[in-house]
Amino acid sequence: MGRRAGKNKITKYRRHSFFNIGTLLFGTIFIYMIISLFMYLTETHVTAYEVMKGAITGNYRYHALALRTEEIVTATQSGSVRYFEREGSRTPAGNAVCAVNESGSKETAAITDFSLEAEDAKRIQDIISNFTINYSGSAFQTAYDLKASVEGRIAEAIEENSSDYVSVHNQCFAPESGFVLYSIDGFEDVTEDQLTQDMFSQSGYNPDNLRSRAKVKAGEPLFKLVTKEAWAVYFPVDEKLLTELADMEKIRFRFLKDNETFTAPFSVIQNGDEVFGKISLNSSLVRYVDDRFLEIELLLNKKEGLKIPSSAIVERTFYKIPEEYVIKNEDTDQEVVLKVEHFGEDGASSVKYVTANVYQYQEGYYLIDRNVLSEGDYIQLEDSAKRMQVQEKDLVTLHGVYNINKGYAVFREITVIDENEEYCIVESNNTYSLSAYDFIVLDAAQVTEDQIVY
Repeated sequence: MGRRAGKNKITKYRRHSFFNIGTLLFGTIFIYMIISLFMYLTETHVTAYEVMKGAITGNYRYHALALRTEEIVTATQSGSVRYFEREGSRTPAGNAVCAVNESGSKETAAITDFSLEAEDAKRIQDIISNFTINYSGSAFQTAYDLKASVEGRIAEAIEENSSDYVSVHNQCFAPESGFVLYSIDGFEDVTEDQLTQDMFSQSGYNPDNLRSRAKVKAGEPLFKLVTKEAWAVYFPVDEKLLTELADMEKIRFRFLKDNETFTAPFSVIQNGDEVFGKISLNSSLVRYVDDRFLEIELLLNKKEGLKIPSSAIVERTFYKIPEEYVIKNEDTDQEVVLKVEHFGEDGASSVKYVTANVYQYQEGYYLIDRNVLSEGDYIQLEDSAKRMQVQEKDLVTLHGVYNINKGYAVFREITVIDENEEYCIVESNNTYSLSAYDFIVLDAAQVTEDQIVY
């Protein structure tokens, strides 16, 4: 039997080519993305900085050395010591500050129902807190000073708050009125004409806590009195600061210990090649009487303006054009028009009007970009035969930054009124300069004039 025609007919489907318009578009976009990514990773990225108003505080903090009128009171006999007065308190002349027990043992009072007052507890907490903050493993001796200080505070509190009677013999009296201190450090007799730079190093500073001793011998220190309200703090002065402080008779400063601000007489002390600032005080001794070193901050009258980083500053040169040769633009002060006569290499001259950006106006002269003119060009006075030739002597150098508000680098002149190592304060409200919230290039070395900044 024969097969029926048409039942075994096979239809072949056309295969589509891999290279079609969709693949081509996708491949193009992919290659573009790869190239863009490579360019982004390899190009220099420009960092912008937003200009803000501010002032430079500067590094005007110093560890000042306090000198006072101090008197050390010594023991007349040997024995154990019992202190009565709170450290830092003021005692009148003739008042008993401590007593020495000749038997060599401290007399113990029978105290009943005693508890620390809130003020006494806070003083002890402050002592422990200061010890914790300033602790250094290289100066473990301070742990014993802490022990003696806490024991002394507790003893003072017991003496003040206990109603029990304790018989005290061999009392030691204050020879004159003053603030009572129970530590000595060797600076008691130092005068300002003996100051040296080495004295301001605290690495080896280790005051002797008199209350840490179990016994005292005759002739050894018992306590110290600060007998006069007048005192002074001193700090080293370098040449730069000396220039800023020249002719200053009073100075405003702050103690960082408690952020209290003072205005006090100021003078300069010259000891050989070393110079020191001296701030004289006649008050507030009670707040700082137990501090030999005090961190202070000078609050100088720093000028305010626009604060910019020093890395943003660049130098550029400009032509100085007399005002009479400039055709002013009525719509903006930042552009002018010049009628320029230029000579080609063949000696032929041509006259054209050139629009130039203004970078500064000073005393009848406009400063314009030197790139719009060539040395030897003539600038003609409009409607006159008078003209001036552009020469090298007409070049002026300006300090400025690159403004990038419009997406490309535009030089803007600045006038620095204050500076330190990292920042400058520049004048504001200048038509040809900067304004608050402008964006500038953080590192001026990364760009050139008119460069597009992404």
